[in-house]
Amino acid sequence: MLHTWRWFGPADKTSLTDVAQAGAKGVVSALHHVPAGTVWSPEEIAKRRTLIEDGDLVWSVVESLPVSEEIKLDAPEFDAHCAAWCESLENLAAQGIFVVCYNFMPVIDWTRTDLAWRLPHGGTAMRFDLVDFAAFDIFIAERKGAAEAHGKALADAAAARFEAMDDARRKGLTAAITAGLPGTDRSLTLDDVREALSAWDGISAETLAANQTAFLRAVVPTAERLGMKLCCHPDDPPVPLLGLPRIMSTEADFQRMVDAVESPANGITFCTGSLGARADNDLPGMVERLGGKIHFLHLRNVRHQDGPGEAPYTAFFESDHLDGNVDMVAVIRAVVAEEKRRAAEGRADTEIPMRPDHGHDLADDLKRGAQPGYPTVGRIKGLAELRGVEVALQSRP
Repeated sequence: MLHTWRWFGPADKTSLTDVAQAGAKGVVSALHHVPAGTVWSPEEIAKRRTLIEDGDLVWSVVESLPVSEEIKLDAPEFDAHCAAWCESLENLAAQGIFVVCYNFMPVIDWTRTDLAWRLPHGGTAMRFDLVDFAAFDIFIAERKGAAEAHGKALADAAAARFEAMDDARRKGLTAAITAGLPGTDRSLTLDDVREALSAWDGISAETLAANQTAFLRAVVPTAERLGMKLCCHPDDPPVPLLGLPRIMSTEADFQRMVDAVESPANGITFCTGSLGARADNDLPGMVERLGGKIHFLHLRNVRHQDGPGEAPYTAFFESDHLDGNVDMVAVIRAVVAEEKRRAAEGRADTEIPMRPDHGHDLADDLKRGAQPGYPTVGRIKGLAELRGVEVALQSRP
């Protein structure tokens, strides 16, 4: 694997010197200040690349080139925004950047109910609790029909949970859910959420999947011509939220996507934390069956927790990289085998970019105030553990 590190730009609390000291060789970055639907200019890309590559590091992966809500909704701006996306690909390829991660989650993208959940050792982790989320949905966002949609058992549990929350916890829950994508300084207000939900009224999972296929048909030919790899990130968490459809949660979802537009450019960001939040996802098997389409790896772990509700899980927290419900050793073993297959086939992309995804806030992280989920010490620990497993498997498969 090519060991990489997500870096959010000059404002990131982790410096590029820190990244190099962690042992990463590649950097994963994006132009978070450029709005979705807008072209990433050659000048802005070159500026970021110069910052990253003023040393031994290389800008290896873009995460993320945002897909606008207008594209996801097949709004009148669809064609113009796809054209801007393609122009951004052209500009990235001209700078030697050929792997682009994106997601297709409506409105709220990744979601947690606690961004700093205290662990027994004193560090913190991110956590998602379906009861807390239902409490937000029913009593804070006040989405019409939310209580009925969640079912009586979960709605009753959410009512009790909400009643027990003090004002600070209610505000913290709202802030966590509306935080926005990592790296951005744009969070949503409750009015923003309600307005955005109204645009999605009546949009089914089948419609969203069709819109994704239309998007891929519009952009994949450009990516293939340029020799680029596009890789869609799973839903996080991988279940519907706020009544919105989610279409990238299971192996079947990813198989549908790669079958819909067959191309070496159309592939997967394999995130073990997102997919591992569902107990019914077989992660090592997914690597074995979909491995040829995996262009980017996010390796993190989650620990499932019990509670009411009928979802594939009810709660999880982000555990140590080697200590959770994801069999990380088995996943890395499957990745090592996939890279060997690629080498035997003579593929140029033998080494799959991987980054240690998220991590616990540990030691100095607790005072640093970094982007939630992206501590320095916690990710160094995770990268070291993952590197150790990889080296062991390569030497004794």
